[in-house]
Amino acid sequence: MQKIRFVAIGDSFTEGVGDAHPDGRTRGWADLVAQGWADAGGEPIDYANLAIRGKLVWPIVNEQLERALALSPTHLSFNGGGNDVLRPRTKVAHIVDAFEQVLRRCDEEGVQLILLSGANPAQQLPMRGMIQRRGDLLSDAVEESFVGRDDVIRAFNWPDRELSTPGYWSEDRLHMNSRGHHRVAARVLGAIGHDPDPGWWSMPPLPASGPRGWQYYREHVGPWMVRRIRRTSSGDGLEPKYGTWRRMEPGGAGE
Repeated sequence: MQKIRFVAIGDSFTEGVGDAHPDGRTRGWADLVAQGWADAGGEPIDYANLAIRGKLVWPIVNEQLERALALSPTHLSFNGGGNDVLRPRTKVAHIVDAFEQVLRRCDEEGVQLILLSGANPAQQLPMRGMIQRRGDLLSDAVEESFVGRDDVIRAFNWPDRELSTPGYWSEDRLHMNSRGHHRVAARVLGAIGHDPDPGWWSMPPLPASGPRGWQYYREHVGPWMVRRIRRTSSGDGLEPKYGTWRRMEPGGAGE
């Protein structure tokens, strides 16, 4: 049996922002999938996660893809475009081109692509109408681009209406909480061909928390706008949390 070597690339969605260990380290759906994959198969797998929060789709491709392929993975997961959608001048076709580049390189290297769309945060965000429209366009365009590629593993989260409701989102309303990451992990594991823990699909709601009204804008929207003006990113200076292989043992938490 071929040993699974799973590498994830992307932005905060894949890094796991919003789902934190007690010590503050991020976990997220990709970590959950890696552990669930090892548990389901009864064999250790190798796992790496090169995702960095705040990245636009083409920097993900240009900075992470070749580094990921250099690890000689058997499977590579990719998602991007969420940060691009928040910039009204970005063309959806430009984002889709990045998805197609990832597919081309995976084909060339013989790597199984796991394709994800991000969850939909529009319901609780400012500019919700614009985000919904652009997210719908991107989701439809990516799906259309991969028509006929049944070999690509798909885990599309944008159309999941349950996942778009506030109970799956963290205080900043832009990143999923632990409940949301578990639901995405359940979808990915199912797409791979494994049965996830049934509880991952709909964990008990978390207590309502986080700032409201103008306090929310001060704490979350304001800093985001400042970064846009300064052309900086929340991921500037960060390194991937798992830039090399991490062994995930069945029933364990990895080494």
